[in-house]
Amino acid sequence: MATYLQSQCRPTPRFPLVLAGLYASSTANSVNAYCSSAPSSAPRITQKWKTIGKTPRRLVLGFGASFWAQSLNMSAPFGGSGKFLASARPSSSIDQVLKNVEWPEQFPFKDEDFLRFDESPDSLFYEAPRFVTHIDDSAIRALTKYYSEVLPPSNTPGVSILDMCSSWVSHYPAGYKQERIVGMGMNEDELKRNPVLTEYVVQDLNVNPNLPFEDNSFDVITNVVSVDYLTKPLDVFREMRRILKPGGLAIMSFSNRCFWTKAISIWTSTGDTDHVMIIGAYFHYTGGFEPPQAVDISPNPGRSDPMYIVYSRKLNTA
Repeated sequence: MATYLQSQCRPTPRFPLVLAGLYASSTANSVNAYCSSAPSSAPRITQKWKTIGKTPRRLVLGFGASFWAQSLNMSAPFGGSGKFLASARPSSSIDQVLKNVEWPEQFPFKDEDFLRFDESPDSLFYEAPRFVTHIDDSAIRALTKYYSEVLPPSNTPGVSILDMCSSWVSHYPAGYKQERIVGMGMNEDELKRNPVLTEYVVQDLNVNPNLPFEDNSFDVITNVVSVDYLTKPLDVFREMRRILKPGGLAIMSFSNRCFWTKAISIWTSTGDTDHVMIIGAYFHYTGGFEPPQAVDISPNPGRSDPMYIVYSRKLNTA
């Protein structure tokens, strides 16, 4: 098995836990996330917000992100009968995070939320191939099992799949084949090594988010532990919507590991539950997708890397 590379990416302890919507604004400095090369035994802190009374539930980010400041300024807790309370959220509730969310009217992120500690060209960072895995073996098995349940059966006529931000391995089921499986990534040597791909494209989505494919051409798009590196996520998600066939499926998977210097600020300053909301927001504000859903497929909570899925389908009318 290849070396296990990425470090654990967790919210930096310098961000206080603030109740009732009083959140510090995210800045470029917020990418100084605490990361360790081995899983920590300390409990990971995420937030659970409850609404007291009949005010519609709103979920907010709890670690210094500007994301929800705008949302909270419009919400009842500052002038209505509701009140938000924060408490630890067990990982099993990940599946419920995107249920009945009342989204702000406008996209709530700011430009600084997409800054990174290392703003040097990504082409330099990914210049040398890394034939490694970025999540542990248990998480890989969990993801492969999930794919076996949701991807079209192997060798289904006419099926096309795009593995976005791909590398030398896609974690699809063993022997999985389709007429067309395209890998898009940053390193050609890695993509050449990937046995599941029928073709590949080398492209930096942070420089050029336009996907070089025809409209309505893919049945499925996958992205494994890389959505946190996108600095122009709405541009990328609009392109995903364009190239997906009506009813096509987009699967974004992530863990708590990353190259933290290259992950966006709002990701490194927030926790796993918040990451579900961030990806859900990408789908929601892109438009043309069904309401996004989240699934916790973590194989051994607390004993191996967690693994989460946020997915949605392109509307048939989009």
